[in-house]
Amino acid sequence: MSYILNIETSTSVCSTALCHDGNVIFANKSTEGPSHSVLLGTFVAEALEFIDKNGLKLDAVGVSSGPGSYTGLRIGVSMAKGLCFGYGIPLIAVPTLKIIASKAISLNNKTDETLYCAMLDARRMEVYASIFDKELMTCRETAADIVTSETYEDFLNKGPVCFFGNGAEKCKTVITHPNAMFMDQIYPLAEDMALLAEDAFIKGEFKDVAYFEPFYLKDFVATVARNKVL
Repeated sequence: MSYILNIETSTSVCSTALCHDGNVIFANKSTEGPSHSVLLGTFVAEALEFIDKNGLKLDAVGVSSGPGSYTGLRIGVSMAKGLCFGYGIPLIAVPTLKIIASKAISLNNKTDETLYCAMLDARRMEVYASIFDKELMTCRETAADIVTSETYEDFLNKGPVCFFGNGAEKCKTVITHPNAMFMDQIYPLAEDMALLAEDAFIKGEFKDVAYFEPFYLKDFVATVARNKVL
């Protein structure tokens, strides 16, 4: 029986969720803009107060590991590390693209061979993306993509591909393949980390609290620039 406090700050949305064995029992979120430095401390304090009032014991902290906003991830990871050091509990890192992919798959609820392309916005027509199947197995590892009509053609020619995340909206006019579909309002939330963090906890997949660093979207710029040169 595990109690995990999940923290998600990779985009402009700030959220926390206290989960028991993969079920959300207390949660907070704000979609009103990037105000993590103000809100996250309050959200965490309220979750800890809930833990104390109900005589619970925090077993681990899960944090969205990126890619994502440098400022947002830095705030979220710093808070997660502080809690892990303070409580002497392990740190779990959950990839941001996997968080939104799990949400999209649950909402689509189809048994066909649809693939799911999770996208986070970078700049211009650039995104960070990863592709999953309906079982949340990775079909293509996370990569920096400059989106054109041909970027995902190999996958689209084989069957339906669902695009989502805050990088997908700007791709609608570019990706016009008949097998392309788009899901709106899919963004990373701590409550959608529940099962992913629980699975990592059961498997003992913990990060070194002292040395863990998330993957920032700022690193995307360097990756794209290097690829252009090459």
